[in-house]
Amino acid sequence: MSEEPKFLRLTVELTVEVLDMEALQAAALAEIRHPDADLSDEERTEQAELVASDDTGASALQWLIEPDHVLQLVDHIGEIEPREAVLGVEPSEGLSEDEDEEHDHA
Repeated sequence: MSEEPKFLRLTVELTVEVLDMEALQAAALAEIRHPDADLSDEERTEQAELVASDDTGASALQWLIEPDHVLQLVDHIGEIEPREAVLGVEPSEGLSEDEDEEHDHA
């Protein structure tokens, strides 16, 4: 077996429906304002404005997803080591026909 490192990129796509935009934004704002958030006052203000002005909820949701939760997808696999994680949240037009059918198999 070759000694060259081998890398695999895991792609997960998840569509969620926002049920309560105000509550989602409020939860994100609470995270941004939390004393443990590693943000300067200027960054805190900038992020709060971004969340409050984003009517899609994408900015708020991104603040609420913990990287450790994503890594739990592979945490139990001893033969691999997570090296990089990138998370993006963006607006969606809703469920595609394929997503609607696949939901029953999850």
